[in-house]
Amino acid sequence: QVQLVESGGGLVQPGGSLRLSCAASGMLFNFYDAGWYHQAPGKQRELIARISKLGITYHAEPIKGRFTISRDNAKNVVDLAMNSLKPEDTAVYYCNAQGGSFSYWGQGTQVTVSS
Repeated sequence: QVQLVESGGGLVQPGGSLRLSCAASGMLFNFYDAGWYHQAPGKQRELIARISKLGITYHAEPIKGRFTISRDNAKNVVDLAMNSLKPEDTAVYYCNAQGGSFSYWGQGTQVTVSS
């Protein structure tokens, strides 16, 4: 059974940092591209960062220079280091793994940036 489990969300003040982690199981993780999406209330889910199975990264413009995606295929983990957080980063953050015609999602973790 394929599972993606996110962790690391929470409440943080503006300018603070969080590190999200997504643990994959039941799959050959190194064969999948991985990504982080966020979904703010009333908005569509959006891709914010992606890392290919070869380690090539993409970061969306609003988070470039503040967030960094990384993966450890030996541990079946993809992380998102988030720095200089802003109130507009408040959202549910979802992990995704995609390979061929297969796409898997985690259950999401809430990130709230507020003073």
